[in-house]
Amino acid sequence: MASVVIGISDMNVVKGTGSIITYALGSCVGVAMYDSTKKIAGLAHIMMPSSKEIVDRNINVMKYVDTAIPELLKKMERIGASALNITAKVAGGAEMFSIAGASNRFNIGERNIEAVKIALQHMRIRIVSHDVGANYGRTVELFAENGIYRIKAISKGTKDI
Repeated sequence: MASVVIGISDMNVVKGTGSIITYALGSCVGVAMYDSTKKIAGLAHIMMPSSKEIVDRNINVMKYVDTAIPELLKKMERIGASALNITAKVAGGAEMFSIAGASNRFNIGERNIEAVKIALQHMRIRIVSHDVGANYGRTVELFAENGIYRIKAISKGTKDI
């Protein structure tokens, strides 16, 4: 089965075989969720930490950590995943542009990472591995057959977590 490609503020799920890939995670986070008993994999490419800061209610729920992760879980459960069996892996959240003396408010990557931890903890989904922070972009691919989360970075090579 071919890879399913997702864009920014997007998500998808695959079951059995195949993979989901997203490119160019900078400050965005790639949240991979996996049910090993059903071999169901879900990946979301999330841009911002919280929808609560947004006035426009016509938002893309996949853009924000607090709305995207529950939506990804629902989509996984619709094809047979059980929240009790799901674990998570997280990548991205880089600080792509360092601003001297700037507050944490401007470090979207760090805020995204913290929001993901809180959201997954609230949903009782355990993070089993991560590759977050630093100052470089990542491309990630999640494989449904075995839950491997492959992370590629131009300056760092490829690693599986």
